[in-house]
Amino acid sequence: MKVTYYGHSCFEVISGGKSMLFDPFITPNPLASSVNISNINPDYMLISHGHEDHVADAVSIAKQSNCTCISIWELTAWLTSKGVSNVHPMNIGGSREFDFGTVKMVNAVHSSTMPDGMPGGAPTGFVIQNAEDCFYYAGDTALHSDMQLIPRRHKLKCAFLPIGSNFTMDAIDAIEAARMLGTNTVIGMHYDTFGYITINHEETHRAFQLAGINLHLLKIGETLTL
Repeated sequence: MKVTYYGHSCFEVISGGKSMLFDPFITPNPLASSVNISNINPDYMLISHGHEDHVADAVSIAKQSNCTCISIWELTAWLTSKGVSNVHPMNIGGSREFDFGTVKMVNAVHSSTMPDGMPGGAPTGFVIQNAEDCFYYAGDTALHSDMQLIPRRHKLKCAFLPIGSNFTMDAIDAIEAARMLGTNTVIGMHYDTFGYITINHEETHRAFQLAGINLHLLKIGETLTL
């Protein structure tokens, strides 16, 4: 799998022969000013919840790419109201087979309201599995016990976990999440974008190293192959 980071919690993942874009928040993010969203044309878009810092570029990218947008029912209804025609609604606990593999929608502990005040449904995460890869995109979440259920069914190659604290779990909780998930490879997200969630990179790397877990903190525009 190839992972390209576009800042905050936005990643493009190429796996199973298709590209998937997660939680597009690019143009309002000054740290991602080098990224031109007109060049981003995924096959699929997966959105974890409705906060502005996860959906800011969802409508524009969906319309230019005609990608299939996968999210919880209420969020796909919001996308449809904005003129996005290609949506696939799901809900927590459900699985669906796509041409790149299986998507399972899982629980996240957070909140969710769309930028215009419409209901965003429940916050979610995703487990993606195909013949090549299996990974977990947690979305915005606290550490929660449901995470320990995921490895009973899925052997994860890696997990995308928030580490910025204040709005989500911090690095120490993310280490515990990795243990519960049965993976030793974590791609950090939801950090440094705002003053509330700035982290000390050196201390964070040290904590993961002491726990025996590989942490990747990608630079914006950087691509990682796993």
